Amino acid sequence: MPTVAPLDLEGHCLLARFVGDVACFALADGTIHRLDGGHQTETVHDGLLSATLSFDGKTLVTGGEDGRVCRMAADGTVTELAKIPRKWITAIASGPNGAVGFASGKIAWTLGADGKLREHVQERSVEGLAFAPKGQRLAIARYNGATLIWTGTDAKPVELEWKGAHIGITISPDGRFVITTMQENALHGWRIEDGRHMRMTGYPAKVKDWSWSAKARWLATSGAPAAILWPFTGKDGPIGKAPLELGLRGDSMVTAVACHPTEEIVAIGYNDGMILLVRFADQKELLLRRPGRGAITSMGWDEQGHRLAFGSEAGDCGLVDITAN
Repeated sequence: MPTVAPLDLEGHCLLARFVGDVACFALADGTIHRLDGGHQTETVHDGLLSATLSFDGKTLVTGGEDGRVCRMAADGTVTELAKIPRKWITAIASGPNGAVGFASGKIAWTLGADGKLREHVQERSVEGLAFAPKGQRLAIARYNGATLIWTGTDAKPVELEWKGAHIGITISPDGRFVITTMQENALHGWRIEDGRHMRMTGYPAKVKDWSWSAKARWLATSGAPAAILWPFTGKDGPIGKAPLELGLRGDSMVTAVACHPTEEIVAIGYNDGMILLVRFADQKELLLRRPGRGAITSMGWDEQGHRLAFGSEAGDCGLVDITAN
């Protein structure tokens, strides 16, 4: 049976991830808690607004109310990458070769491997950021669609239009599709090669979390009483295809998802703090954690897929070891 090691913290957990082999929990108050030979705490920001695991999985990249963009290594070493005075860093992204993108208001910045900071002024507020797999493009979620910019040149951006407020963004690991979360209860997508639209609707709540499966065959999402997994096999992705629905609980809402790094299974976190592990092929379920204090907000696996870090909106955090007897 899986074992749970709780970590009781105070405040909203924005991100729970493994940095190398160390479980890290980034809280809204600007602290990052590490389980590294005991419970260690680093104060990184005066208020944390955005956080992501680096592309190589070796650091956390964070943005705060203090205008700072920082990188924290597994040993707790914090490096300031940039500081934009009097700005809130509300969106952040990590790309290959150490590239970082971040945003405040109508401006996105990219920091490349060469250490050069580039400014990309937009017509609309930047709501979400994501790098393409090779790092040469940055996708921006905005009002009425998304924008694809080239990070190293002044080439004309590609504008992907769809009415409404787009607040989060991801690019499929093969670089072929752009998908956004919307202010309404829906996702929207585009096939980059021809701009074809993908409407992914029917959610009873906003999609606040998503996770690409091993080999990127599925995109798992929150926002319903079950985890909704859209198929991305074949040239059309989810166009004309029905999603998988896993871990259905009629009385609860899925608030976080984390696909296993090697197997087609997904950890599903709910608004009552419960976590299930579900296999895609036969929908077999395994209870990882009973209901707790606060909705699950973030989850992340270690590289081997043996341990799962989780955090909640109430600071009810911890680790699940699925290999324990």
